[in-house]
This record gives sequence, structure tokens and C-alpha cells, in this order.
Amino acid sequence: MCGFTARWKYYFIWSISEASIIISGFGFSGWTDTSPPKAQWDRAKNVDILGVELAKSSVQIPLVWNIQVSTWLRYYVYERLVQKGKKPGFFQLLATQTVSAIWHGLYPGYIIFFVQSALMIAGSRVIYRWQQNVSANFLKTFLTVTNFTYTVLVLNYSAVGFMVLSLHETLVAYGSVYYIGTILPIAFIFLGSIIKPARSTRSKARKVE
Repeated sequence: MCGFTARWKYYFIWSISEASIIISGFGFSGWTDTSPPKAQWDRAKNVDILGVELAKSSVQIPLVWNIQVSTWLRYYVYERLVQKGKKPGFFQLLATQTVSAIWHGLYPGYIIFFVQSALMIAGSRVIYRWQQNVSANFLKTFLTVTNFTYTVLVLNYSAVGFMVLSLHETLVAYGSVYYIGTILPIAFIFLGSIIKPARSTRSKARKVE
């Protein structure tokens, strides 16, 4: 609940900033492809409130929260750490989140929060891979609900470090719920290395080609 209420001050500030830029005329980003075309005013958009609160996966959070900074980090840190011909992994994710932590300030709470967020996203990716590789509808639904619940739980748990900043207070808060938001991502990452979904028929066909 604390994480949920704390986010609203950022929603308010970013929404006011976006509105002021739109009013000034600098928020124009182009026209839609619809007929007739409509003006788009999302150049200064920095948060999608419903996108954050109803995110089905932790992977979606950086796409809808602090959008401008997340875009910069993706282009200038995350993608530059990926070697040519290889897929990004946990190292690139952790390095990007560490840069973001240093950017925010050298407080223990920031460091813990952003390391936690890297674990959170990595764990969510595992659930998503399982979700994409099951055929039964009830299993897909179950994993979708699991990923949503996991995202809400771990995000609000991790946010404590961002709010209190102190190492002692962060660890006390985490310990009061038995470090569940740290254990869950690590458990999913571990299970993901053991329970690997079979490759789909489409991906196998592409490999043969």
C-alpha cells in the first residue's frame, strides 16, 4: 500500500509537467496514421498510470514509468552492452539498473531498489516464457494472473528501499515480510534454469531455414 500511494506524487508531478509542455506547443510529436489524421502530443509523456498499475509483467514497467529516462538507458546503456549476434541477458539488465541507481544518487536504498528491480524483471521473464509455451488455456490464464500478482507484490516490496533510502530501514522493512520480494524472483530465475520451455514449432522451422 505504501508503494502504491508513494507513486502518486510522481504521477502528479509528471502529469503537470507534461501538461505544461503540451500547452507551450513543444509536446507535439506528429500525426496518427488514421483518416483523418489526428495530432499526437506525447513527446513529453513520462508515465502511463494505468500501464504501471495494471502491468501484466514486470518487463512492462520500464516502458511506462519514467519513460524518457528509461528510453535513454535502453539506447545508451542496455543495447550497447549486448554483443553482436547475442541476446541480452541478466548482466545487461543488472548493469543498466546499476547505472540508473547511481544516476538517482549514492544511497543504499536506491542501490537495493534497482538491483531488486533487475531481479524482478528477470523473474517475470521466466514466467512469461512459460506462459508463451503452454497450450492449455487455463494454464495460460493461471500464469498471466501469477505474473500480474508477482509484479504487484515485488514492485511494492522493492519500492520501500526507494522511499526510505537508509540501509538499516530498508533491511528491517524487507525482513518484516521475510524477504519474500527477494526470494520469489531468485526462485523463479532458478526454476527457469531448470524448467526450460520447449521451442515452438515455428522457431524450429526458422532454424532449419
